[in-house]
Amino acid sequence: QVQLVESGGGLVQAGGSLRLSCAASGLTFSYYNMGWFRQAPGKEREFIAAISWGGGSTTYADSVKGRFTISRDNAKNMVYLQMNSLKPEDTAVYYCAARRDTFARSTVRADYWGQGTQVTVSS
Repeated sequence: QVQLVESGGGLVQAGGSLRLSCAASGLTFSYYNMGWFRQAPGKEREFIAAISWGGGSTTYADSVKGRFTISRDNAKNMVYLQMNSLKPEDTAVYYCAARRDTFARSTVRADYWGQGTQVTVSS
């Protein structure tokens, strides 16, 4: 049974930082590209960032480029999202996702999803 468990969300002031973590189990982690998505209230889920199975390639949404960094540790079956210079518009539930195929910035598609962690940025 595949599980993706996010942690690290919370309440932070604008300009602050948070680091999200995602622990994966039940799958051969190094075979999967990993991604982060988010969904704000009343909005559709959107792509944020992705990292290739080996960690050598990353992709970001324009809205977070230069502020967020995705990374992974295949020895620990973990993927991370370092979020800096947070803005109120970053408030959302953040989801970890795994996919054998490459993540596309324009689509919300994954083989497996986590349950999400809430990030709230106050102004």
